[in-house]
Amino acid sequence: MIERILILVAILLAGVIAGVGLLWHPETPERPLPKAQAPAGGDFTLQSARGAVSLKDFRGKLVLLYFGYTYCPDICPTSLAATVTGLKQLTPEEAAKVAMIFISVDPQRDTPARLAEYVEFFDPSLVGVTGEPAVIADIARRYGVFYSAQKVDSAGGYVVDHSADTLIVAPDGRLVARIAHATPPAEVAVAIRKHLNLP
Repeated sequence: MIERILILVAILLAGVIAGVGLLWHPETPERPLPKAQAPAGGDFTLQSARGAVSLKDFRGKLVLLYFGYTYCPDICPTSLAATVTGLKQLTPEEAAKVAMIFISVDPQRDTPARLAEYVEFFDPSLVGVTGEPAVIADIARRYGVFYSAQKVDSAGGYVVDHSADTLIVAPDGRLVARIAHATPPAEVAVAIRKHLNLP
């Protein structure tokens, strides 16, 4: 009797697992931008520790844009580490066709020098930039990025809530996709390769 019950339970579990396998479609980490809803994107010029940096300086390369800030306690380090690890899975030839820009949403505290030190920790090729608050706000709006300072009881006095996706800009300067926060490095590499190989 017990054996029959166990067999019945095993059959039922197998059926449930099969059903889940057929019906469950997890969200893909890359988020294509529907043309009707796609943010405008476009060129911009901000300041790095080495001088002015414009998006058009990287024309011909796939550019990854990340909006964050150096005092971010967890989201930014997690995103940057995953993206950089994904980049390291590319071949040298592929990696040479990719650039990454970290745009600060905390210009009050993130000086060009501080940004240079921060991004160096993740990868020497990563470029950290900042600018006037109004300029950053305009760029964020054009790229569909949200951020907002929130007061907290800490030494810094505030944190900045912000969008956590990494944006993909095609070699011709068009914003083409987003990579969701917490996407595993291997899937980051897949998303990058997909857009590197587009005609």
